[in-house]
Amino acid sequence: MSRHLKAGERVVGTEALHGGITAVMRRLTISTRDGGTRDLVLRSIVDPFYVHAEDSMGREPGALALLEGTDVPAPRLVAVDPTAAHCEYPSLLMTHLPGRTILDDEGVETRVPLLARQLVAIHALRPDERPPTYVTLTTADTVVVPRGADAAAWAAAIDVIRRPAPPYEGRFLHRDFQPGNVLFDVPPANPAGARITGVVDWAATSWGPADLDVAHCATSLALLHGPAWGLRFAEAYEEAGGTLAAAPDERLYWQVRDGLACSEEVHLVSRPWREAGRTELTRRAVEERLDAYVTALMDALG
Repeated sequence: MSRHLKAGERVVGTEALHGGITAVMRRLTISTRDGGTRDLVLRSIVDPFYVHAEDSMGREPGALALLEGTDVPAPRLVAVDPTAAHCEYPSLLMTHLPGRTILDDEGVETRVPLLARQLVAIHALRPDERPPTYVTLTTADTVVVPRGADAAAWAAAIDVIRRPAPPYEGRFLHRDFQPGNVLFDVPPANPAGARITGVVDWAATSWGPADLDVAHCATSLALLHGPAWGLRFAEAYEEAGGTLAAAPDERLYWQVRDGLACSEEVHLVSRPWREAGRTELTRRAVEERLDAYVTALMDALG
Protein backbone atom coordinates (compact mmCIF):
# COMPACT_ATOMS: atom_id res chain seq x y z
CA MET A 1 0.00 0.00 0.00
CA SER A 2 2.70 2.47 0.98
CA ARG A 3 4.12 2.42 -2.56
CA HIS A 4 0.92 3.97 -3.86
CA LEU A 5 0.30 6.60 -1.19
CA LYS A 6 1.44 10.19 -1.35
CA ALA A 7 4.46 11.33 0.65
CA GLY A 8 3.66 11.54 4.34
CA GLU A 9 0.47 9.44 4.08
CA ARG A 10 -0.21 6.18 5.88
CA VAL A 11 -3.05 3.73 6.47
CA VAL A 12 -4.67 4.44 9.85
CA GLY A 13 -7.80 2.27 9.65
CA THR A 14 -9.59 -0.48 7.75
CA GLU A 15 -13.24 -1.49 7.52
CA ALA A 16 -14.73 -4.55 5.84
CA LEU A 17 -17.38 -3.68 3.25
CA HIS A 18 -20.22 -6.16 2.90
CA GLY A 19 -22.00 -7.39 -0.21
CA GLY A 20 -19.31 -9.10 -2.27
CA ILE A 21 -19.71 -12.71 -3.42
CA THR A 22 -16.31 -13.53 -4.92
CA ALA A 23 -14.20 -10.71 -3.48
CA VAL A 24 -13.33 -9.23 -0.11
CA MET A 25 -13.72 -5.45 -0.03
CA ARG A 26 -11.99 -3.19 2.49
CA ARG A 27 -12.25 0.55 2.96
CA LEU A 28 -8.85 1.96 3.94
CA THR A 29 -8.64 5.25 5.80
CA ILE A 30 -5.53 7.21 4.86
CA SER A 31 -4.12 10.04 6.98
CA THR A 32 -3.00 12.97 4.83
CA ARG A 33 -0.17 15.45 5.38
CA ASP A 34 -2.60 18.26 6.19
CA GLY A 35 -4.04 16.31 9.13
CA GLY A 36 -7.12 15.11 7.32
CA THR A 37 -8.08 11.72 5.93
CA ARG A 38 -9.15 10.19 2.65
CA ASP A 39 -10.50 6.75 1.80
CA LEU A 40 -9.46 4.10 -0.71
CA VAL A 41 -10.99 0.69 -1.41
CA LEU A 42 -9.01 -2.55 -1.75
CA ARG A 43 -10.75 -5.31 -3.68
CA SER A 44 -9.21 -8.79 -3.25
CA ILE A 45 -10.50 -11.78 -5.18
CA VAL A 46 -10.46 -14.69 -2.75
CA ASP A 47 -12.83 -17.19 -4.40
CA PRO A 48 -10.63 -19.99 -5.83
CA PHE A 49 -12.64 -20.23 -9.05
CA TYR A 50 -12.12 -16.57 -9.80
CA VAL A 51 -8.53 -16.49 -8.64
CA HIS A 52 -7.65 -18.94 -11.37
CA ALA A 53 -9.82 -17.41 -14.05
CA GLU A 54 -7.60 -16.08 -16.82
CA ASP A 55 -8.96 -12.55 -16.72
CA SER A 56 -10.02 -12.36 -13.06
CA MET A 57 -8.27 -9.01 -12.61
CA GLY A 58 -7.74 -8.12 -16.25
CA ARG A 59 -10.90 -6.27 -17.17
CA GLU A 60 -11.59 -3.87 -14.32
CA PRO A 61 -8.47 -1.68 -14.68
CA GLY A 62 -9.24 -1.11 -18.35
CA ALA A 63 -12.89 -0.40 -17.61
CA LEU A 64 -12.04 2.11 -14.87
CA ALA A 65 -9.56 3.85 -17.17
CA LEU A 66 -12.23 4.07 -19.87
CA LEU A 67 -14.83 5.44 -17.45
CA GLU A 68 -12.59 8.20 -16.11
CA GLY A 69 -13.75 11.43 -17.67
CA THR A 70 -17.19 10.11 -18.61
CA ASP A 71 -20.52 10.89 -16.95
CA VAL A 72 -20.64 7.39 -15.44
CA PRO A 73 -19.73 7.69 -11.73
CA ALA A 74 -17.12 4.99 -11.21
CA PRO A 75 -14.05 4.64 -8.98
CA ARG A 76 -10.66 5.71 -10.28
CA LEU A 77 -7.92 3.13 -10.50
CA VAL A 78 -4.98 3.60 -8.13
CA ALA A 79 -3.07 0.32 -8.55
CA VAL A 80 -3.58 -3.32 -9.44
CA ASP A 81 -1.78 -6.53 -8.45
CA PRO A 82 -3.33 -9.11 -10.80
CA THR A 83 -1.02 -12.00 -9.91
CA ALA A 84 -0.77 -11.46 -6.12
CA ALA A 85 2.90 -10.52 -6.42
CA HIS A 86 2.55 -8.11 -3.48
CA CYS A 87 -0.77 -9.12 -1.88
CA GLU A 88 -2.13 -12.35 -0.47
CA TYR A 89 -4.72 -12.44 -3.27
CA PRO A 90 -5.08 -10.74 -6.67
CA SER A 91 -6.12 -7.22 -5.67
CA LEU A 92 -7.16 -3.86 -7.04
CA LEU A 93 -6.86 -0.51 -5.26
CA MET A 94 -9.30 2.25 -6.19
CA THR A 95 -10.79 5.47 -4.94
CA HIS A 96 -13.74 5.38 -2.56
CA LEU A 97 -17.09 6.73 -3.77
CA PRO A 98 -19.73 8.39 -1.59
CA GLY A 99 -23.16 6.85 -1.11
CA ARG A 100 -24.43 3.43 -0.11
CA THR A 101 -26.21 0.46 -1.60
CA ILE A 102 -29.93 0.33 -0.87
CA LEU A 103 -31.72 -3.01 -0.99
CA ASP A 104 -34.89 -2.16 0.94
CA ASP A 105 -38.34 -2.21 -0.64
CA GLU A 106 -39.03 1.35 0.47
CA GLY A 107 -38.28 3.80 -2.34
CA VAL A 108 -37.86 1.20 -5.06
CA GLU A 109 -40.31 3.09 -7.29
CA THR A 110 -37.88 6.04 -7.23
CA ARG A 111 -34.71 4.01 -7.70
CA VAL A 112 -35.82 1.87 -10.66
CA PRO A 113 -35.97 4.79 -13.14
CA LEU A 114 -32.58 5.98 -11.85
CA LEU A 115 -31.10 2.53 -12.41
CA ALA A 116 -32.57 2.43 -15.90
CA ARG A 117 -31.16 5.84 -16.86
CA GLN A 118 -27.75 4.90 -15.50
CA LEU A 119 -27.67 1.69 -17.50
CA VAL A 120 -28.65 3.54 -20.68
CA ALA A 121 -25.67 5.87 -20.08
CA ILE A 122 -23.33 2.89 -19.65
CA HIS A 123 -24.56 1.30 -22.87
CA ALA A 124 -24.01 4.58 -24.72
CA LEU A 125 -20.24 4.37 -24.18
CA ARG A 126 -18.21 3.54 -27.28
CA PRO A 127 -14.74 2.38 -26.23
CA ASP A 128 -11.90 2.50 -28.74
CA GLU A 129 -11.01 -1.03 -27.68
CA ARG A 130 -13.91 -3.34 -27.03
CA PRO A 131 -13.88 -5.57 -23.95
CA PRO A 132 -14.19 -9.34 -24.47
CA THR A 133 -17.46 -10.71 -25.82
CA TYR A 134 -19.93 -11.74 -23.13
CA VAL A 135 -19.97 -15.30 -21.83
CA THR A 136 -22.96 -17.22 -20.47
CA LEU A 137 -22.30 -20.53 -18.75
CA THR A 138 -25.84 -21.73 -18.08
CA THR A 139 -27.17 -24.47 -20.36
CA ALA A 140 -30.47 -26.28 -20.55
CA ASP A 141 -28.81 -29.13 -18.63
CA THR A 142 -27.40 -27.04 -15.77
CA VAL A 143 -30.58 -25.22 -14.76
CA VAL A 144 -31.69 -26.02 -11.19
CA VAL A 145 -35.49 -26.08 -11.06
CA PRO A 146 -36.63 -24.90 -7.60
CA ARG A 147 -38.56 -27.33 -5.46
CA GLY A 148 -42.28 -26.94 -6.05
CA ALA A 149 -41.80 -24.75 -9.12
CA ASP A 150 -44.26 -24.51 -12.00
CA ALA A 151 -42.95 -27.49 -13.98
CA ALA A 152 -44.60 -26.52 -17.26
CA ALA A 153 -43.34 -22.94 -17.14
CA TRP A 154 -39.80 -24.02 -16.33
CA ALA A 155 -39.78 -26.69 -19.03
CA ALA A 156 -40.89 -24.07 -21.56
CA ALA A 157 -38.27 -21.61 -20.29
CA ILE A 158 -35.52 -24.21 -20.57
CA ASP A 159 -36.60 -24.89 -24.14
CA VAL A 160 -36.14 -21.19 -24.87
CA ILE A 161 -32.42 -21.28 -24.07
CA ARG A 162 -31.89 -24.40 -26.16
CA ARG A 163 -32.19 -22.09 -29.16
CA PRO A 164 -29.19 -20.23 -30.56
CA ALA A 165 -28.70 -16.74 -29.19
CA PRO A 166 -30.55 -14.10 -31.25
CA PRO A 167 -28.56 -11.62 -33.35
CA TYR A 168 -27.81 -8.37 -31.54
CA GLU A 169 -26.16 -4.97 -31.86
CA GLY A 170 -23.17 -4.94 -29.52
CA ARG A 171 -22.95 -2.59 -26.56
CA PHE A 172 -20.52 -1.90 -23.73
CA LEU A 173 -21.88 -3.98 -20.84
CA HIS A 174 -21.29 -3.76 -17.11
CA ARG A 175 -22.35 -7.43 -16.93
CA ASP A 176 -23.27 -7.33 -13.24
CA PHE A 177 -25.39 -4.19 -13.09
CA GLN A 178 -27.79 -4.65 -10.18
CA PRO A 179 -28.74 -2.82 -6.97
CA GLY A 180 -25.86 -4.33 -5.00
CA ASN A 181 -23.36 -2.62 -7.31
CA VAL A 182 -24.95 0.83 -7.35
CA LEU A 183 -24.43 3.52 -4.69
CA PHE A 184 -27.15 6.03 -3.83
CA ASP A 185 -27.42 9.25 -1.91
CA VAL A 186 -30.91 9.65 -0.44
CA PRO A 187 -31.66 12.90 1.44
CA PRO A 188 -33.44 11.92 4.70
CA ALA A 189 -35.95 14.73 4.31
CA ASN A 190 -36.57 14.04 0.62
CA PRO A 191 -36.40 10.35 -0.40
CA ALA A 192 -37.72 11.26 -3.84
CA GLY A 193 -34.53 13.27 -4.35
CA ALA A 194 -32.38 10.13 -4.45
CA ARG A 195 -29.48 10.14 -6.88
CA ILE A 196 -26.85 7.64 -7.98
CA THR A 197 -23.35 8.45 -6.72
CA GLY A 198 -21.45 5.46 -8.04
CA VAL A 199 -21.42 2.21 -9.99
CA VAL A 200 -18.89 -0.37 -8.81
CA ASP A 201 -17.57 -3.85 -9.66
CA TRP A 202 -16.51 -3.60 -13.31
CA ALA A 203 -14.63 -6.92 -13.26
CA ALA A 204 -16.96 -8.62 -15.75
CA THR A 205 -17.16 -5.80 -18.31
CA SER A 206 -18.10 -7.28 -21.67
CA TRP A 207 -19.34 -6.57 -25.18
CA GLY A 208 -22.78 -7.89 -26.01
CA PRO A 209 -26.52 -7.19 -26.18
CA ALA A 210 -28.05 -4.47 -24.03
CA ASP A 211 -30.80 -6.98 -23.28
CA LEU A 212 -28.37 -9.07 -21.25
CA ASP A 213 -27.53 -6.25 -18.81
CA VAL A 214 -31.20 -5.29 -18.58
CA ALA A 215 -32.20 -8.90 -17.93
CA HIS A 216 -29.63 -9.25 -15.16
CA CYS A 217 -30.81 -6.17 -13.30
CA ALA A 218 -34.42 -7.22 -13.85
CA THR A 219 -33.78 -10.61 -12.25
CA SER A 220 -32.16 -8.99 -9.21
CA LEU A 221 -35.07 -6.57 -8.82
CA ALA A 222 -37.55 -9.43 -9.11
CA LEU A 223 -35.83 -11.38 -6.35
CA LEU A 224 -35.30 -8.37 -4.09
CA HIS A 225 -38.65 -6.64 -4.51
CA GLY A 226 -40.99 -9.04 -6.30
CA PRO A 227 -41.54 -10.24 -9.90
CA ALA A 228 -43.46 -7.13 -10.93
CA TRP A 229 -40.33 -4.99 -10.49
CA GLY A 230 -38.35 -7.33 -12.70
CA LEU A 231 -40.91 -6.93 -15.46
CA ARG A 232 -41.03 -3.17 -14.86
CA PHE A 233 -37.29 -2.64 -15.35
CA ALA A 234 -37.30 -3.38 -19.08
CA GLU A 235 -40.07 -0.80 -19.51
CA ALA A 236 -38.11 1.75 -17.47
CA TYR A 237 -35.01 1.13 -19.60
CA GLU A 238 -36.92 1.92 -22.79
CA GLU A 239 -38.56 4.94 -21.18
CA ALA A 240 -35.05 6.19 -20.40
CA GLY A 241 -34.11 5.99 -24.08
CA GLY A 242 -32.61 2.51 -24.21
CA THR A 243 -33.18 0.12 -27.09
CA LEU A 244 -33.95 -3.57 -26.60
CA ALA A 245 -34.52 -6.40 -29.06
CA ALA A 246 -37.54 -5.64 -31.22
CA ALA A 247 -38.98 -9.17 -31.36
CA PRO A 248 -40.73 -10.49 -28.22
CA ASP A 249 -39.12 -13.93 -28.58
CA GLU A 250 -35.66 -12.34 -28.67
CA ARG A 251 -36.36 -10.32 -25.53
CA LEU A 252 -37.68 -13.45 -23.87
CA TYR A 253 -34.47 -15.33 -24.67
CA TRP A 254 -32.26 -12.89 -22.75
CA GLN A 255 -34.70 -12.40 -19.86
CA VAL A 256 -35.17 -16.13 -19.38
CA ARG A 257 -31.48 -16.89 -19.79
CA ASP A 258 -30.55 -14.65 -16.89
CA GLY A 259 -33.38 -15.91 -14.71
CA LEU A 260 -32.35 -19.50 -15.29
CA ALA A 261 -28.70 -18.64 -14.67
CA CYS A 262 -29.71 -17.36 -11.24
CA SER A 263 -31.26 -20.75 -10.46
CA GLU A 264 -27.76 -22.20 -10.18
CA GLU A 265 -26.52 -19.71 -7.59
CA VAL A 266 -29.50 -18.70 -5.45
CA HIS A 267 -27.46 -19.40 -2.33
CA LEU A 268 -24.69 -17.06 -3.48
CA VAL A 269 -27.03 -14.30 -4.60
CA SER A 270 -29.19 -14.26 -1.47
CA ARG A 271 -26.43 -14.44 1.14
CA PRO A 272 -25.16 -10.82 0.83
CA TRP A 273 -28.75 -9.56 0.84
CA ARG A 274 -29.36 -11.22 4.21
CA GLU A 275 -26.05 -9.88 5.50
CA ALA A 276 -27.25 -6.41 4.49
CA GLY A 277 -30.39 -6.77 6.59
CA ARG A 278 -32.90 -8.48 4.29
CA THR A 279 -33.08 -11.49 6.61
CA GLU A 280 -36.45 -12.53 5.24
CA LEU A 281 -34.82 -13.35 1.89
CA THR A 282 -33.90 -16.89 2.79
CA ARG A 283 -32.75 -19.23 0.07
CA ARG A 284 -36.25 -20.75 -0.05
CA ALA A 285 -37.94 -17.35 -0.25
CA VAL A 286 -35.67 -16.30 -3.12
CA GLU A 287 -36.32 -19.58 -4.94
CA GLU A 288 -40.06 -18.95 -4.69
CA ARG A 289 -39.64 -15.46 -6.10
CA LEU A 290 -37.49 -16.80 -8.90
CA ASP A 291 -40.17 -19.34 -9.77
CA ALA A 292 -42.81 -16.61 -9.77
CA TYR A 293 -40.62 -14.40 -11.97
CA VAL A 294 -39.80 -17.08 -14.54
CA THR A 295 -43.49 -18.01 -14.68
CA ALA A 296 -44.44 -14.34 -15.12
CA LEU A 297 -41.94 -13.99 -17.97
CA MET A 298 -43.36 -16.99 -19.76
CA ASP A 299 -46.90 -15.67 -19.27
CA ALA A 300 -46.01 -12.16 -20.45
CA LEU A 301 -43.62 -12.91 -23.30
CA GLY A 302 -43.74 -16.62 -23.97
